[in-house]
Amino acid sequence: MTAPLRALSNTGHDPLWQTREDLAAAYRLVHRLGLDDSIYTHISARLPGSHERFLINPYGMRFEEVKASNLVTVDIDGQVVDDPLGLGINPAGFTIHSAIHSARPDVVCVLHTHTVAGVAVSCQQDGLLPLNQWSMQFTDRIAYHTYEGIALDLDERRRLTADLGDKMVFMLRNHGLLTCGRSVAEAFKLMHNLERSCRAQLAIQSAGAAIVPPPPGIPEKTAGQYEKLYNKLETGGGPDIEWEAFKRMLERTDPDFRT
Repeated sequence: MTAPLRALSNTGHDPLWQTREDLAAAYRLVHRLGLDDSIYTHISARLPGSHERFLINPYGMRFEEVKASNLVTVDIDGQVVDDPLGLGINPAGFTIHSAIHSARPDVVCVLHTHTVAGVAVSCQQDGLLPLNQWSMQFTDRIAYHTYEGIALDLDERRRLTADLGDKMVFMLRNHGLLTCGRSVAEAFKLMHNLERSCRAQLAIQSAGAAIVPPPPGIPEKTAGQYEKLYNKLETGGGPDIEWEAFKRMLERTDPDFRT
């Protein structure tokens, strides 16, 4: 058995520690942007080279308290492999995240939120509408899942993954938002734009003015442009300067996320 993950140090070259740093950064950024919900919701990241284990937050900690060294390692069956603080994990978080990590080996990171805007749009019959550049990114690229109560029933995992299919963006009806990523960076950036799309939709709808629809074909064109950019970044087509900029924002006030 390998040594406890908390004993690893940040050498700057360790893929596992880099995953831990990026995941901790995502937790801190979600808090900084006001997308967290007390100690609830979750972000998980698959361990490099492993389809059987992933990292998730200790249950009971606020997102601004999460750092690279206190993340919990859990396997697909729910067994805690390493728990530096002994706090365990949220069972509802395990249900949703283990379902996706089990079914989708292409997904490294799963990010779930309960924001006011995300929940509000998840309650609308038509879901997210392609009304602006942010939301056009998700044209025909969002999956929807009917609410079944708090996600404590492991049997729901089958329905979650069936509804998600091969998409990277998930709207959980009457519940909230979820994004997947081939990296922590991708999942976070998708959520950042998805959240802004929901906020913009609510603002547009509340204004009561006539809505200007985009020209035919433009939503799909825009989605393709975003997709091309993300694919380039995820296949080594250059540094992710947006993600690095987000992390620099943390460095000024929350540098301990790396520890």
